[in-house]
Amino acid sequence: MTEHTETPAVDMGAIRDVVSVRLPAASAYLSVLRTATAGLAARLDFTLDEIEDLRIAVDEACAMLLTQAVPGTDLTAEFELTGQLMQVSVEVSTVGSAAPKRDDFAWMVLTALADDVDAVTDSPDRMAIVLRKRRGAARPA
Repeated sequence: MTEHTETPAVDMGAIRDVVSVRLPAASAYLSVLRTATAGLAARLDFTLDEIEDLRIAVDEACAMLLTQAVPGTDLTAEFELTGQLMQVSVEVSTVGSAAPKRDDFAWMVLTALADDVDAVTDSPDRMAIVLRKRRGAARPA
């Protein structure tokens, strides 16, 4: 006689994947990050428009950070995928840099393309920009 055990249902919304990418803090390598962003967003079934928004937002965040990055250091990106949400954190080493100005055009682009944007400067020698985008979230008119 065989015993039947029921496998518990997996809540796909609770699965959390984290992908980290480290590359030289130079604009020549940003195409790698744009490609990773698009691939990971597609994994969450983001629409083509949402994927393109994320690619542009990540590119813009990196461009803002690279102007303050210490030459010869790395840019790190962490992609966290949870259910319908993608969070992207890009970070560089800096020397005494201030947080990005929230009234700059670049910041306005970021906030238009992502659902939530924040700059993190917890340490005087590191800066990060964190973007969050939820699949299917309505963009402001």
